[in-house]
Amino acid sequence: MKKDVIIELETIFKLLGNRQRLTILELLRERAYSVSEIIAILDMEQSAVSHQLKLLREAQLVQTKRQGREILYCLSDSHVLTLLDNALNHVSHVLKQETHEEFLAEEREKNKKG
Repeated sequence: MKKDVIIELETIFKLLGNRQRLTILELLRERAYSVSEIIAILDMEQSAVSHQLKLLREAQLVQTKRQGREILYCLSDSHVLTLLDNALNHVSHVLKQETHEEFLAEEREKNKKG
């Protein structure tokens, strides 16, 4: 990997290593939210939410869109969802203390039933 790619990956993973930012990203999976909605749902200070959103926006993990007079925050693109989904899948089988192969077999079984 090129050095600039590694540096950018390091930045993204550092951002994802913060509980508040991960919580905000998980919330934004559902839909776009205003800062005031995020504050109310996550019971965080306005300055903390704004700071975390600024960092996520600078890393192009979230973006803003205007709806009337309101600014809404949403995930930037499907890559962010894929990144979060893959991390969640990994955490799921780690917490269950199962191997990746066991996790995949369980997923296949769920898909057969569903």
